[in-house]
This record gives sequence, C-alpha cells and structure tokens, in this order.
Amino acid sequence: MDFSCLRPPRIERVPSTLFLEHVTLMNIFDKESIEFMGKIIALSGQGEETYLPSPLHYIPPKTHLQDSIEEAHSLFFPVMDDLLLKTGVSPREIDVIVINCSGFCASPSLSSIVVNRYAMREDIKSFNLSGMGCSAGAISIDVARALLRNPKHSYAVVLSTEILSTGWYAGKDKRKLLLNCLFRMGCSALMLTNRREKKSSSKYRLVKLVRTQRAFDDKAYHSAIREEDSQGITGFTLERWLLQVVADTLRANIFSLGLSVLPLREKIPYGLSLLVSEVLETCKEDLYVPDFSSVIQHYCLPSSGKAVIREIGKGLKMREEKMEAALMTFQRFGNQSSSSMWYQMAYMEAKGKVKVGDRVCQIAIGSGTKCNTIVWESLRSLSTDEANKGPWFDCIGRYPLKCGLD
Repeated sequence: MDFSCLRPPRIERVPSTLFLEHVTLMNIFDKESIEFMGKIIALSGQGEETYLPSPLHYIPPKTHLQDSIEEAHSLFFPVMDDLLLKTGVSPREIDVIVINCSGFCASPSLSSIVVNRYAMREDIKSFNLSGMGCSAGAISIDVARALLRNPKHSYAVVLSTEILSTGWYAGKDKRKLLLNCLFRMGCSALMLTNRREKKSSSKYRLVKLVRTQRAFDDKAYHSAIREEDSQGITGFTLERWLLQVVADTLRANIFSLGLSVLPLREKIPYGLSLLVSEVLETCKEDLYVPDFSSVIQHYCLPSSGKAVIREIGKGLKMREEKMEAALMTFQRFGNQSSSSMWYQMAYMEAKGKVKVGDRVCQIAIGSGTKCNTIVWESLRSLSTDEANKGPWFDCIGRYPLKCGLD
C-alpha cells in the first residue's frame, strides 16, 4: 500500500571528521586502526551527512542492552507513526507484523515492543528475523506474503532496520572495524494487504519474489578472508572479496528471475549460453547477460559501497542512470542494511522517475550467502505532495552529486 523511511534528527549526523575525532578520543584504537577506518570511509563513496544513533555519539559509546532497546524505539516509532498516517490503517486492523534486525535480538522481542506501543490485537501474528544481513528485508516480505494468502482482507506490516549500538566494535581486527565505518542509521516500514478494494489506492503490486540460498557452499558460507590475513585488508581487497562471494549467488538468482519475467527472445540466448558453458566447462563469467530493460525499468541495488554497486551494475550490464539511486543513497545515508532498498525507492519517487506501469526490481544480498529479488509494479501516479515527502524531502534537488558518480 505504502512505505515510510526514517529521517534521523540532524543532531545525529556524523561527518567523517567528527567520527574520526571521536574514535581518537576514545583511546581504545591504535593509530593504524584509526587510519584504516578513515581510509575505508574515504574510499567507499560515503558522504558527510550520514547518521549514527545517540548511544554511539557518547565517548565511549553506550552499548548496553537498554541503550539498544532505546535505539530501537527511536527507529520503529517514527516510521510506524508515519506509515499509519499515510495508509489510514488503525493498529488494531493489522493482522501480521514482521521485523528484521540482523544483529540484535531482544527479549521481549522487537515485535513485542511495537505491539505494546500501538496496543495491537491479541491474535496478531508477530515474527522476528535475525542474522540474515541486508537480505532480510526481502525475506520479511516473503514471510508476510505467505501469511496474507489466507485469510483474506488482512494487513501486514514489515519493519526493516539494524541496531548499530550492539554491533559497535572496539578492537583491532580490520574485518570487524568495517562495521564501524560503513553501517549507518536507517529504518523502513511498509504496509502490505490482500484487500482487493485497496488496489486503487495502493502504490505497488508485488509481481515476483525470488530467493536464492547458497549456505550449502563452503565458499559462500565461510569468510574468504582468514583472521590471520585480516591485517592486510584494504578497501580494494574488501571489494574483491565481497564480489567474489556474491557473484555466484547473484548469478543463480538472476537466472531464476529471468526464467519467470523475461520474454522468450532473451530466454533462448541465455539458455544456449548456459548449455555451452556446461558442455565446454567454460567460465560462467562469460555467460550471456539477458537484457531486462523490456520488463524492468528501475533497480534498487545492494548499497554496500560505491565500488560494489558499480561492479554489480556492470555485471548486469546496467547503464549509469540505473545505478543512480543506489549510489546516491549510499552517499547520503551510508549502508543502512535491509532498509536501504526503500530509501532507494523513495529517491526514485522524489525524482519522479517511477511512472504508472513501471516495474522496479529490488536486489538484496545478505549473509549465508543469500540473494533475494523483488519485482514491484507501480499502480498509480504520485501527487506532488507525496513526492515531496520522505527522507529526501529537503535535499533531493542537490542530487545526483557528481562526486558520488565518479
């Protein structure tokens, strides 16, 4: 029906100079670790207007259980309030709530926090997903979709976020220091329904959802960088590792997606290319890449850094403008994990790019390794008032930034 994205208070903005000043004042990081974090931030393509939650602005950071729960409140409640206002749905009408947060699992659960706050019904079906990384938002939608098949006339809410205070790392392992550098504050909420009478007022229709899991593969399941090698990590080797790990998973997922949405003229050459590669045992990187432009007009890509976004786009033979939403979202907000794809959707709406009948493909890659894709079809035009709202409301005119595209 609709979605909302958190716009954190400006007081929680963390430019790179402030971040590096704080980590220096903490007296827990050595000079090499501080220089490494500064280099990663500079190379990643992240801008100067990203946000960190209040607990991480303290010196030293506050990372106790209660701090993380209060952080959850600051994420969930603003987006839920906005979503309920947009849709006009009462909390008592909601039948399903699914929350995903990879690194923090509270007791009582995160979904219980929301159910309590909004006094939802006693028979509401509530679920919490953890440990699934950036792909969890798409998995949550799949869970909600399954639950909406029966009964009819139901509403489901999906909340996607990452609690950063619980994941703050205060050591020297460069693999873990990356979490401090790239992940930033964000939260999204969306309302799904199977009520037919809501079709005319809803923004999008769920066309296809494809999930690919490769945890059976040791190469995907285990880290490609050994702990003893972690001191040699640079921004370049990190990007190479990420791309190596996700390439096979992404390729398998896109193949499954293509079989269901592509026209026959694209399926045939791709199938022949795959057959030849199997018979001749050639590299799968040389496979024919199908052209999705006839069935998909817009993309939300994994927002894990400028180089990673570009390589994924290159692998899918995307033009520069198709990567714009992902590049600008990372530049403006950083890596927001599972909620990032909705900030990208909000960017495209604010730019007036999504027209009635257009299809948007959201690609989410997470731990395991997992790759999930969702295809949405736009059902109606947005009013000027709607387009001017959201997380980009006061800055969309400045984008795209050339520095974010270089």
